Amino acid sequence: MYISIGIPFFNAEKYLEDAIKSVLAQTFQNWELILVDDGSTDRSLEIARSFNDPRIRIIADGHNRRLPYRLNQIINEAKYDFIARMDADDLMAVDRLEKQIKVLNENPDIDVVVTSLYSIGDKNEILGKRIYSNHQMQPKEILQGVTNILHPSLLARKEWCKRNPYQVDNCLAEDYELWLSAAIKNDFNYVVLQEPLYFYREVENVKKEKMIRGYNTQIGVINKYYNSTISDLEKNKIVLKFEIKKIIVKVLNFLNLMQILHKRRVTSVSDSDKNFYAAQLELIERIKP
Repeated sequence: MYISIGIPFFNAEKYLEDAIKSVLAQTFQNWELILVDDGSTDRSLEIARSFNDPRIRIIADGHNRRLPYRLNQIINEAKYDFIARMDADDLMAVDRLEKQIKVLNENPDIDVVVTSLYSIGDKNEILGKRIYSNHQMQPKEILQGVTNILHPSLLARKEWCKRNPYQVDNCLAEDYELWLSAAIKNDFNYVVLQEPLYFYREVENVKKEKMIRGYNTQIGVINKYYNSTISDLEKNKIVLKFEIKKIIVKVLNFLNLMQILHKRRVTSVSDSDKNFYAAQLELIERIKP
């Protein structure tokens, strides 16, 4: 049993080396790593090429085609029947893949496994955690705009990925549209591991411009898919919530208080959390390119 791991990257020189190290440190070693450069102008491609491991493949065409295109490219390039996601600025626990593949191996009716997370800062420091509930969300729930699915922690069967490609014209909410469209088709059987096996650099996402564009894109997805699931009135209430969120982001950004949003997304970590994360970080940092 083998896994194809895909990491698309664009100008990720600050974090890419550590992301790759966390793949090399996995207890599950039957994998290929597909590194896809999306037209980086920094040292990212040089860093990717510095790793000497026959399981690593690098794809670089010099173009900036954006994330959904690259994710579909990874699905098409993957040699194996299971595909794992990871973002170029994140880390993962060394037993993440081992625990996720076990779930898929033991549950043939499940297509997707995701995990909970530790939120980390730009110096790899632990900032908080988010433990997701393990239940399968229905389309009406997903339309509300809040899910229990951490996109970059995904491990999925390749056949499911082929049936459910990303929409290339949807950046910033490509995952939201994927969950919603698959759920509406009744093709979304997934499990959420409540262990925080993914270390998410969430601070990079809590920025005004990115959040506003993300909310606008989600509103577009809601308008595109709601008709078969909820009424016009329910849809308008959901859209109004997003418009209010946009106002809150603008106000907090003006007051230089965006950190409040990050704190509201996570819960505090215990000493055991800190010790676990520190031990994981030590294992990752031992890896040499």
